Amino acid sequence: MTGLCANGAMAARGAVVGLALSAGAALAVPPDPANPPDPLGSVMWEALRDQYFPGAPVQFDDRVKIRAPLDAEDTRAVPIAVDATALDQVVEVAAIADLNPFPLVLRYHPMGAAPYIATRIKIQQATAVHGAARTADGVWHVSGVMVDAAGGGCSAPPLSYATKDWADHVGEVQARVWRTDEGKAARLRLRVRHPNDTGLVPGIPAYFVESLSVRARLDGGVSGPELARIDSLEPVSEDPVFLLDLRPPPGTTALILRGRDNQGGEISATVPLPTLIPAPDLSRSVGQ
Repeated sequence: MTGLCANGAMAARGAVVGLALSAGAALAVPPDPANPPDPLGSVMWEALRDQYFPGAPVQFDDRVKIRAPLDAEDTRAVPIAVDATALDQVVEVAAIADLNPFPLVLRYHPMGAAPYIATRIKIQQATAVHGAARTADGVWHVSGVMVDAAGGGCSAPPLSYATKDWADHVGEVQARVWRTDEGKAARLRLRVRHPNDTGLVPGIPAYFVESLSVRARLDGGVSGPELARIDSLEPVSEDPVFLLDLRPPPGTTALILRGRDNQGGEISATVPLPTLIPAPDLSRSVGQ
């Protein structure tokens, strides 16, 4: 009798194991080629992908180059660059710091510019930083790097508030342009005076530059086409700096910069285009 009971118990356990294996096979989800896993293993990637690129095909592509330090020295101003110039027909570029309180850093629309942008960002903790480029066929090409950081960059109060006259200088623009490629291209480096506060410090509201547009001014003061537009968000550093490679049309005499912050403050500047000057190699840095 005991042997029969033992045999029955073993058979029952075998049936349970068989059912569990069958259930596991039924629940296994095949990989989705349109949404591959993140090579960096970011725990936030799938949620961020669905939030910022909903319904769009995504592929990881080494032709998108992300430049950032492996170890952030100053988490309030970490230099990064997204370079998608190896791709054709790029219509939008995005940068994401996965583990930031506000992951989306910026969206860049290079209408009359190379699909390349460099800036400085805040990082709250060690995180994957992803760069993405959307081509005309709707596909997002993504790459990324890991950046180690002590943390706190997003929640630190801006240094601007320590000066009594900081409000008098909000929106001031410092810019320089180098003509390259026999005058056919222009490298623009611009800096906007602004605290770019994330709003994470209790009692201080978010206050940051949210849009910048660069337009060509042609001979005779005629307004030319829009060359680039930046949708900038909280993680961009205090006194934001941007480096762009523009392709102004023939006859462009100046670049017109217009923008605003999230509290309605306006940003405006005119940057004359110089004669042909070899551009310095600023592709790896947007520091002072």
